[in-house]
Amino acid sequence: MLFHVRMDVHLPETLDPAERADIVAREKAYSQKLQRAGKWPHLWRIVGEYSNISIFDVESNDELHELISGLPLFPYMDIRVMPLATHPSKI
Repeated sequence: MLFHVRMDVHLPETLDPAERADIVAREKAYSQKLQRAGKWPHLWRIVGEYSNISIFDVESNDELHELISGLPLFPYMDIRVMPLATHPSKI
């Protein structure tokens, strides 16, 4: 199952710089693990924002929820998920 996911990150300005660096490093490692496993085949930065557009390829809604909620930045994100289906005009 393919999903289009938009993630907007809102880190608090009061977050300790060392804690911020740790969370961002853990986020990068976790996301790269999912990319290497083929679960997160596309990841794009949205220019000018601390946001991304991603495509996830997972077995179920529950798997997607588990992967997204495992993101270290999850508590600081607004997330919008759109399930994708094959377009009838696709060749």
